[in-house]
Amino acid sequence: MHEPLIVFLDRASLPVRLKPLALPHHWQEYPQTLAQEVVARLAGATVAISNKVPINREMMAALPDLKLIAVAATGYNQIDVSAAKELNIAVCNIRDYAIHGVAEHTLMLMLALRRQLLSYRQQVLAGAWQAASGFCVFGAPLHDLSGSRLCLIGSGALGQATAALARAFGMQVFFVEHRGAASVRPGYLAWDEALATADILSLHCPLNDATRGMIAAPELAAMKNTSLLINTARGGLVDEADLLTALQTGQIAGAGLDVLVTEPPTAGNALLDVVLPNLLITPHIAWASVETMQTLADQLIDNMAGFLQGQARNLL
Repeated sequence: MHEPLIVFLDRASLPVRLKPLALPHHWQEYPQTLAQEVVARLAGATVAISNKVPINREMMAALPDLKLIAVAATGYNQIDVSAAKELNIAVCNIRDYAIHGVAEHTLMLMLALRRQLLSYRQQVLAGAWQAASGFCVFGAPLHDLSGSRLCLIGSGALGQATAALARAFGMQVFFVEHRGAASVRPGYLAWDEALATADILSLHCPLNDATRGMIAAPELAAMKNTSLLINTARGGLVDEADLLTALQTGQIAGAGLDVLVTEPPTAGNALLDVVLPNLLITPHIAWASVETMQTLADQLIDNMAGFLQGQARNLL
């Protein structure tokens, strides 16, 4: 039996060490791969590794040797999973690797907005403290996390990890029931009640046809004008134009985002074209601590080793 060829299509997306795969194999990697390069680069490959490179039905049909697509992330919306099943190509992803990193980043965004971190840092840089008549500078109002109501959309590993940290801060934590659900589970709030009462609404659910654009003008209008929206999940969950309007009109108090609809935003993005004191955007880095990325990298190798040894892991 020939040694399998493994091809990593976007190695630059995972800038940490990969532990050795203790099986005979051939390895090829590319920093990035364009859509028109996928088929040629995967020719003869048994395993394709993709973090964000799309692999669609047409590409798979042109790759008769392909047996596994190893997604180097949890999200897999760039892979046509239904086509893979039809073509007998297994797809696996990374599970529960970023529970510390994403939860901490989510809390960081909450804290930065509630405690007006950027506003007060800017005042110090501008000399306001140095020129103050008293011992401190009063500016934008500060709010505590303790005692505030956090409503989490998504109760998987990341939502649960965020909930645990939030409870340590003394927050009132609730998960949000599905929109239109006939009953509400214990520890959950009905969709409408969560929108209306949340001090902070944080998104931790996958992006799919049911969740795309789930936070848009009607949902933002239902929120309190003192509330915050946090999104460390997927950009497509939020209608960006509606969010910008809500921020500019004071419909909600602020937003912290680690994701946008299109990444990277090479064609521009309205949220990046404004400078708002109540909008904090980071470039999809909640998952990107050294420790978290290493956990992902180790699991990626274990996923491939398991599959090649007939013990598949984390299949979709």
